[in-house]
Amino acid sequence: MWLLPMLFFTGQFVLRLWPGLMMQDIMKQLKIDAAQFGVLASVYYYGYALMQIPVAMALDRFGVRFVMTGCALLLGVSTLLFINTQSWPLALLARFLIGAGSAAGFLGTSKVVSEWFPKTQYTKMIGLSFTVGLLGAIYGGKPTNQLIEWYGGTVVWSVAGGVSLMLAVIMFVFLRAPQTSEAISEKIKVRDLSAALASSRFWILALVNLLMVGTLEGFADVWGVNYLISRYDFSKNHAAQILSCVYMGMVFGGPLLAAVSRRLGAYKTILLCGLGMAVGLLFVIVATINTYLLSVLFFSLGILCCYQVLVFSVANELAKPKHLGITVAFLNCVNMLGGSFFHTLVGRAMDFFWAGGVEHGIRIYTNQSYQYGLSIIPACALLGALLIYRMMRQGNHINEN
Repeated sequence: MWLLPMLFFTGQFVLRLWPGLMMQDIMKQLKIDAAQFGVLASVYYYGYALMQIPVAMALDRFGVRFVMTGCALLLGVSTLLFINTQSWPLALLARFLIGAGSAAGFLGTSKVVSEWFPKTQYTKMIGLSFTVGLLGAIYGGKPTNQLIEWYGGTVVWSVAGGVSLMLAVIMFVFLRAPQTSEAISEKIKVRDLSAALASSRFWILALVNLLMVGTLEGFADVWGVNYLISRYDFSKNHAAQILSCVYMGMVFGGPLLAAVSRRLGAYKTILLCGLGMAVGLLFVIVATINTYLLSVLFFSLGILCCYQVLVFSVANELAKPKHLGITVAFLNCVNMLGGSFFHTLVGRAMDFFWAGGVEHGIRIYTNQSYQYGLSIIPACALLGALLIYRMMRQGNHINEN
């Protein structure tokens, strides 16, 4: 019961990283510039974010079997649509639907864990699920790019779409709810959202979550590979391999930051993560670094990206118990909207600083274009750190709900 949702959760990470591996090919396929590519990359996160609460409610009402089967079908059909169209509107729709279908990955896995495992095993199983899921992000880098070089992007993503459709059939046949469930959460109700959002501190926390997510969803997910190729003249395989260190760091980041927060507190730990991401990524953007140091730095940034675990810990302080489910769903929604925010902003900035180079009808962006565009990410991480510092100064235990 746990394995099938985990395969889905792991696979959606591969599809999430798809544009970063095929930026030039996609721009050529659709005849678009960096700003439009940024929009295309961002609509995945709109679909993912906007479906968080609806999918959570559907899982409660219809169960894991039907919701995850439907989402896997949606992923497969949308992937096949994307690779077979040269229409800009259809490509946007397909990418949006891939994001919408992916929303069931973590939520469905969490639901299965709550139904099939004892309450005492919930935290351990969720941590294990994240670790296994991140393997999709790791193998979505160099190994997937190697397959693309061997067989071509159309073949690789056609297989990915076909596998998703096969997984849908398998989940429909085998997934079941237990006869007696020890589900640990209450049913999610939309009316709880307005009560949860009444706290101004909650809104600041949500904004912090959005501003600090750029290192992962802005840089690592999409723009990082192409920046490394432009800056260091790496092969795409080498760039993807180095960047995958971010996801390797995230495998260890959750437990490590949880241990640090027990000594320093969640607020201080999030503050340090924001400052660390701002300084570390700015160093990546402005300095020339050898391969070994880049790998270490990306691994460290991956650890810091797990600040999101602590954001949910702070939300647990701010929200009443009956509002916690809807609060977490909303925070996860805002978190994914951060990807849309950064992809759009970075793409527009790169077009603004475009030097005019064109090759085979596709715009070529200089190192300076990448540097100006990507500098938005550490600036936002710094702003997020300042906001969490303000919350910390106001007091850690205020609950306005």
